[in-house]
Amino acid sequence: MDNRSSLWLKQAQGENKWAKDAFGSGNWALVCFLCQQTSEKALKAIAFSMGVTQVRSHSTFEIAESLGINGELADASRILDQYYMTTRYPDALPGGVPCEMFVKSQAEEALRLAELFLLRARAELDDG
Repeated sequence: MDNRSSLWLKQAQGENKWAKDAFGSGNWALVCFLCQQTSEKALKAIAFSMGVTQVRSHSTFEIAESLGINGELADASRILDQYYMTTRYPDALPGGVPCEMFVKSQAEEALRLAELFLLRARAELDDG
């Protein structure tokens, strides 16, 4: 595993831990955002391990697609991308602010999906 990709994977793992900590305190919007970030960084770790020199997107779907990743992870990326902005900006959702609009079931799903990306990144980097 090269140093750059290992750094991105390490940060993804750290943000996944932060997401789990936030789950324990009931901060559902933050969990969802951190899971999107976990997945984005895990994908970037994969990209860098494949020799990609720059990834300019924050969309997990776009990154996964550019890497030829499809199936369950492509579907997961579509869900997690919805949390990139809506979890952080008070005017991103109609009817309320993110800290009041997200629910536990969304956070549970986001944690489950983020773990899929971490598993894939660990497998890709161990093989590389």
